[in-house]
Amino acid sequence: MTQRVPLTGDEKDCLVVSLDRHRDVVLWKIRGLDDEQLRRPMTPTGTTLLGLVKHLAAVEYGWFCETFGHQPEPSPFDEDDPDADLRIEPGETTADVIAYYGRARAAADEVIIALDVDALGTSWMGEPVSMRWVLIHMIEETARHAGHMDILRELIDGATGDHDRG
Repeated sequence: MTQRVPLTGDEKDCLVVSLDRHRDVVLWKIRGLDDEQLRRPMTPTGTTLLGLVKHLAAVEYGWFCETFGHQPEPSPFDEDDPDADLRIEPGETTADVIAYYGRARAAADEVIIALDVDALGTSWMGEPVSMRWVLIHMIEETARHAGHMDILRELIDGATGDHDRG
């Protein structure tokens, strides 16, 4: 069952549940597919379902951990390559990428729990940002890519939606 944002919750609870809801959709969109389907380039630019999971893991680490001074795990890709976080390399397994996303979520959650929405960090651009802004940004980022994943999944096997309706 999909999570529902509390209708009368406090600000942080509502933001966190919204983010978690979209994070769960990301994992749901890849469930039941084999390795070939997850790695299949579905757009002229080479977008894959598994590549989007890898990208979302990288941005979770970046926006939550790096922004607020918490050490993320070392990136499993060349950070000087602007497309590396979207590309699945031959040696990367599906299990590795999903585990990377799980660790990124857990690390981000530690930061989210520890800080108030008004806490300030420093973005990768060097500007101050609040936890509130980062939560909103990551809801947008995750929802946007979950939408991409919905389209890719429909092209692969016809499945659509944001949760199991069965």
